[in-house]
Amino acid sequence: MDHAVLHAFFLTLLAGLSTGIGSCIAFLTHHTNKKFLSVSLGFSAGVMIYVSMIEIFSQAQDALQAELGEKWGSWSTVIAFFGGMLLIALIDKCIPSEENPHEVKSLEADTGHTTKLMRMGVMTALAIAIHNFPEGLATFVSALQDPSIAIPIVVAIAIHNIPEGIAVSVPIYHATGSKGKAFRYSFLSGLAEPVGALIGWLLLMPIMSDLVFGILFAGVAGIMVFISLDELLPSAREYGEHHLSIYGLICGMAVMAISLLLFL
Repeated sequence: MDHAVLHAFFLTLLAGLSTGIGSCIAFLTHHTNKKFLSVSLGFSAGVMIYVSMIEIFSQAQDALQAELGEKWGSWSTVIAFFGGMLLIALIDKCIPSEENPHEVKSLEADTGHTTKLMRMGVMTALAIAIHNFPEGLATFVSALQDPSIAIPIVVAIAIHNIPEGIAVSVPIYHATGSKGKAFRYSFLSGLAEPVGALIGWLLLMPIMSDLVFGILFAGVAGIMVFISLDELLPSAREYGEHHLSIYGLICGMAVMAISLLLFL
């Protein structure tokens, strides 16, 4: 395993383990700073949308056009882009809305029955783990192909994983009274991200070509845009004022644009 692959795995691991940061925030503060979270989630969406539409999509299109020609390469890019959206949408559809981390819900804990809270926390951890598989693959492929865009993507996904960590740890903590158990569930759900990267690498690297890379990269762009529009922006609006999420979105796009220009 060469240095580039190890570097991509390390970045994917960092992104996944940020769910543990969410647990720590939940334990150290009684109330979540929702305005800051709103701006942060909007920022994360801005980074992911900009890099997907401007950088990743165009790189996928270049690879597929080189392999299939201009016409069919362009068609293949668009089909793979929306195929990535369809994949993550189907995953969402298979998970009940009560446990789905892409369904907006309050960060504050309900003080209801402990069994119900425990089930909510465990099912949320499982749902996040399932979602983190394609996210881990997206992070890994992006980091492996173009290190210049890897760090902003990792930061964006890490920000997006923090409230997921809160969503896992809060109900489990209130159900069990154990911070350690709540942290472990949150931590393990985040490990699905590097596991997704590992499985993707083992399956795809032996057959990797410009055609496979182009299809995969376009699908990654679709996954990131879907996550941004379906999860991050609605969550940002829910946790704070509407304009805060948009300000964060614009700042995220601007930071991503500048970072790409610096690597030209």
